[in-house]
Amino acid sequence: MSYAVASALQTAVYHHLLADAAVAALVGTDIYDAIPTGTLPTTYVTLGPELARDKSDMTGAGAQHEFTVSVHTSAAGFGVAKDAAAAICDALVDADLVLSRGHLVALNFYKAQTLRESTGERRIDLKFRARVDDN
Repeated sequence: MSYAVASALQTAVYHHLLADAAVAALVGTDIYDAIPTGTLPTTYVTLGPELARDKSDMTGAGAQHEFTVSVHTSAAGFGVAKDAAAAICDALVDADLVLSRGHLVALNFYKAQTLRESTGERRIDLKFRARVDDN
């Protein structure tokens, strides 16, 4: 197994979301790996947990990364969050990401979960699966 492509994958996902016009129209540049201190925007996106599994074969090292992108909002209802989640899915599914190490074989939507936090915030956790090779 190789986890060596993990950072390159996260960086590519982050920059791809920042560059996507539909995502930017809904959340601007409020996409975070670590939530900043201070007052947060009404709607923002976080890059979250990841699970990697070995997918190496006789041709080389590889892995499947299951990663989470979360939409957070304090707006009433789930509408704003669902619109942002849809834009993120549109941007990432089958995206042709260029990685600084290795290469992306496939990027697919896996599942989503909507949550209402005790603070009143709404959150949608989007899970994606990326198959990467380290060459």
